[in-house]
Amino acid sequence: MVGQSHVVQALVNALTTQRLHHAYLFTGTRGVGKTTVSRILAKSLNCTGVGGQGDITAEPCGVCQACRDIDSGRFVDYTELDAASNRGVDEIAQLLEQAVYKPVVGRFKVFMIDEVHMLTNTAFNAMLKTLEEPPEYLKFVLATTDPQKVPATVLSRCLQFNLRPMAPETVLQHLAQVLNTENVPADPQALRLLARAARGSMRDALSLTDQAIAFGSGRLDEASVRTMLGSVDRSYVFRLLDALARGDGRTVVETSEILRLNGLSAASTLEEMTTVLQRMAVLQAVPEMASGDDNADPEIAETARLAHILPADETQLLYSLCLHGRGELGLAPDEYAALTMVLLRLLAFKPSGALAPTALAPAAQIATGGSAAVSGKKPLAELAVRSQVESARASAPAAAPAIERVPEALQGAPAEVVTATDPLESSRLGDAWSQIVNQLAAAEAIAALTRELALQSELCSQEGGVWSLRVERESLSQPAARERLQTALQLALGDPLIKLSVEVGQVTDSPARRNGIALTEKQRAAEALIHTDPLVVDMIRDWGAKIVPGSIKSVSS
Repeated sequence: MVGQSHVVQALVNALTTQRLHHAYLFTGTRGVGKTTVSRILAKSLNCTGVGGQGDITAEPCGVCQACRDIDSGRFVDYTELDAASNRGVDEIAQLLEQAVYKPVVGRFKVFMIDEVHMLTNTAFNAMLKTLEEPPEYLKFVLATTDPQKVPATVLSRCLQFNLRPMAPETVLQHLAQVLNTENVPADPQALRLLARAARGSMRDALSLTDQAIAFGSGRLDEASVRTMLGSVDRSYVFRLLDALARGDGRTVVETSEILRLNGLSAASTLEEMTTVLQRMAVLQAVPEMASGDDNADPEIAETARLAHILPADETQLLYSLCLHGRGELGLAPDEYAALTMVLLRLLAFKPSGALAPTALAPAAQIATGGSAAVSGKKPLAELAVRSQVESARASAPAAAPAIERVPEALQGAPAEVVTATDPLESSRLGDAWSQIVNQLAAAEAIAALTRELALQSELCSQEGGVWSLRVERESLSQPAARERLQTALQLALGDPLIKLSVEVGQVTDSPARRNGIALTEKQRAAEALIHTDPLVVDMIRDWGAKIVPGSIKSVSS
């Protein structure tokens, strides 16, 4: 038995101490060893040893007449019944008629009923009495893939063991051992593909391996196995995730088109992406797992690199979108078009514009061309802004609500912290706009998409009471968001004549960019403080201590 140590240990102890139950129930998905363990148990109960004088044992010899007959299906005292095709009361009655006769050649009679949940209620009722109080020489072994359908009256009479799905590593090790015994050359990466494709079933893994050997003319190499399985090369997945991390829409679309031209499965692409993202999330949460992972896997280095460059919150968001995107493939007329839309959605919902809360300060004066354009405005304070917003709601019930609806894919996703390192050319417009936006955000006068519009925009000019903003994403220039931001500015600055216009173009200076630079500098200062701390320096020198990369976090004062 491979990969079922918990079941093996319990049965070994029971056989060794001869504390035997009269009925056993083995549950688990397909191909995990339910029928196999029942036959091994039958051999353990009836093995006579090499010399013919053996007793009940946890290690059947495999060479005595009983062991060989059970393996070949000719042991008269071992009966297998397939309940999927023999599910009626008549078939069960015929089986139970044999229970009154003692074993012919063996030590015990063993009745093995496979897929027992398929029996009818009448058939279950017919076997209850015998199952509860069988003769001392009779053992029941039941197997099922769906224990929920087995009546409680049957479950209560059985000793139940749950066989778990095989881990890919366990399947890989067993396949390598089998192929080594059979002298079949195999690439390690090809075995990893087969182990993942088996989805926890050793029987499926062996069947796929037989098919791959035939497909590859006697050997297993990664290219032929990948072609046979129709699985997507992980290099495409890594390319997509790298492009998504960099916000490179062109590479995303081009890679999707390559998948279409090569006829690779769209569903398999998203499935592989979720697998890699899950592994990335583990590495992000527990960095030390990288050193304890399977270093023989050549993909772990690329996975670790992506886990380092992609923020943890984006990893979680991408995982969720890929997972739900698989269900949409069948709804679209073309699965590749659906795949492209899912990938583009990952870009469209890329979090952005997070900022650290800033202390409230007097409202800046917006100036251009060296002359004050707005002056003498009221100070921007949190209580003043909130009271003005509430009074505006009361006097204008038809106005748009301050609480905006956020798309489901954005709900709960933290905004991205812009980490630009290029210096910004300070300007009076940029300084004033950044100050006002941060104060509006801190006072919660703007929220959701309106806040994103303000954070991601650049104030280009202010002429005749019209403030011209520029954003890079057209999705931010929605009229509703613009109107809410305009209302917030009017209330905050006490000027009802302020008007906003929004255009789409390249943004070189925005509050989000400034906030990102500030946070980056703060993080660098925190790292420098730790690295130069005398105590830390002494520990590194005297004790060989190391600072774990990414573990230093700046905190707000």
